[in-house]
Amino acid sequence: MFEKPDLSLPKHVRTTMLPYGQQWLDEQDIEAVTKVLRGDFITQGPAIIAFETKIANYVNAKYAVAFANGTAALHGACFAAGIGEGDEVITTPITFLASSNCVLYQGGTPVFADIDMDTYNVDPEQIESKITCRTKAIIAVDFTGQPVEIDRISMLARDRDLILIEDAAHSLGASYAGRKIGAWADMTMFSFHPVKHVTTGEGGVIVTDNEVFYRRLLLFRNHGMTKNPEELTRNDGPWYYEMQELGFNYRMTDMQAALGVTQMDKLDFFVTRRREIAARYNEAFSKLEGLVIPGQQSRAESSWHLYILRWIPEHFSAGRDVIFNELRSLNIGVHVHYIPVYLQPYYQRMGYRDGICPNAEQYYRTAITVPLFPKMTDQNVNEVVDAIETVYRKYHMQIKGRLL
Repeated sequence: MFEKPDLSLPKHVRTTMLPYGQQWLDEQDIEAVTKVLRGDFITQGPAIIAFETKIANYVNAKYAVAFANGTAALHGACFAAGIGEGDEVITTPITFLASSNCVLYQGGTPVFADIDMDTYNVDPEQIESKITCRTKAIIAVDFTGQPVEIDRISMLARDRDLILIEDAAHSLGASYAGRKIGAWADMTMFSFHPVKHVTTGEGGVIVTDNEVFYRRLLLFRNHGMTKNPEELTRNDGPWYYEMQELGFNYRMTDMQAALGVTQMDKLDFFVTRRREIAARYNEAFSKLEGLVIPGQQSRAESSWHLYILRWIPEHFSAGRDVIFNELRSLNIGVHVHYIPVYLQPYYQRMGYRDGICPNAEQYYRTAITVPLFPKMTDQNVNEVVDAIETVYRKYHMQIKGRLL
């Protein structure tokens, strides 16, 4: 049970910074990596297949292809989808840069659709409004761990003959309408950065039920090269290989994969703990007028990668930046996820302009991410709640003796 925090002055004063996210490794994880280091293969060995199988089985997909990181995996998905010059791909601006950069890597053009202000996920109606004769694919991003309206977006993609890639970097362990994320889109990417649900240090994977995509992903991550006798144009002998496409060296190591296998054994526990913390936050912050807690889709079950509070400006005597710095001064490692991608200087030089997604920009001006990760203790959670309530009381405006 969580201890109820003192609402007068800060009760829990931290002396070190509590990060917004952090990995949780144990002796089982360390032993798995050590075993690989003592074995014959530290890369391109059996641990890769074991990890891919573990992921595919968990999400009920036929195939999984591991990559060096999530960005590489998204690049691979765009390659497998045949994205090229002149092709448009619709995605959200509230995401990490990789969700649209992967389109640029293939010579395509990212098109940004605005978000829903309740869930902060891309709005299916906005996606539909952006479809043109040049649209080739949709990259739907499960922001914060909450799945997009994947049923509506899947139907839209199918009706318009578009390829659907789900950027599920935030949503491993989440589900929609009772089906695990990874079982909906043509290709789904999961990320294994240390702040994600499970970690391989760096790493990513694409899961798919499409064998053609699967074969192209395998080719792409390994220099565009194959030794598969069924794919060769000729065969000079057992040493023979062919480079059939311009691929990359995007391979994951066996050390990473071995860590991933043992981390996957703890995934359900990690997700359950994340949901407990989110529920505690919802209980505390839903009572504070002017703070907006994350809205949840009725058919979606989030795996809660991030917990984001929006501070509505008219309720506070200080701006978001002051509030952010005040929380940091209390050693609460708040963050902001994300700056709308098209506001980045590189995208601005490409011709993208402010104002194309007004909801995304409004969201960005008010959002603060607060710490949420399974290794947090109940004491840590209370420290976050207490700090936010303290800062809230300091800056929440009163007019004529009553709270706004």
